[in-house]
Amino acid sequence: MKTPLTIKGAELLREELARLKTVDRPNVIAAIAEARSHGDLSENAEYDAAKERQGFIEGRIKELEGKLANAQIIDPAALDADGRCVFGATVELEDQDSGEQVTYQIVGDDEADVKLGKISVNSPIARALIGKYSGDIATVQAPGGAREYEILDVRYE
Repeated sequence: MKTPLTIKGAELLREELARLKTVDRPNVIAAIAEARSHGDLSENAEYDAAKERQGFIEGRIKELEGKLANAQIIDPAALDADGRCVFGATVELEDQDSGEQVTYQIVGDDEADVKLGKISVNSPIARALIGKYSGDIATVQAPGGAREYEILDVRYE
C-alpha cells in the first residue's frame, strides 16, 4: 500500500536518510572502533552504548528506505480538487463555539506537527475535513465532545 507524502515531507525524509548514512553511521562505526581499543568488551559501557546506537541508526535507515520506497509523493500545488479538502490541502477553519481561526495542512503521519500547522491525514480533524468544501461545516469528534468548524478557505500550495 502506498503512503501519501507531500514533496516537502519526502525531502525531509531523504535529508534524514542521507545524514544517517553519511554522518551518523560513520561516527558510530568510529565510536565502536574506539571503544574496542579499550580492551575487555564484557565490561565496556562505551562499546555497549555505541552498538546500541548503531542498531538504532541501522533500524532507522531501513525504516526510512521502506517509507520512501512505498511513498506516493503528492505536490499540493499540482492538485486540481476544485476547492475540496484533500491530502496536501491547506485548510483555514473557524471554531464555531469560540470563533478562533486556525490553519492546517493535511499531511502524512511522518510529516504531522501541530505546532507547524501540519495535521495527519489520519487525525480526527483531517478525517472530518476530507471531501468537504469551503463554506461547509465539519464536525470533529474530540475527547471533550463534538466540535464544529466552518471551512473558510481551501488552498493547494
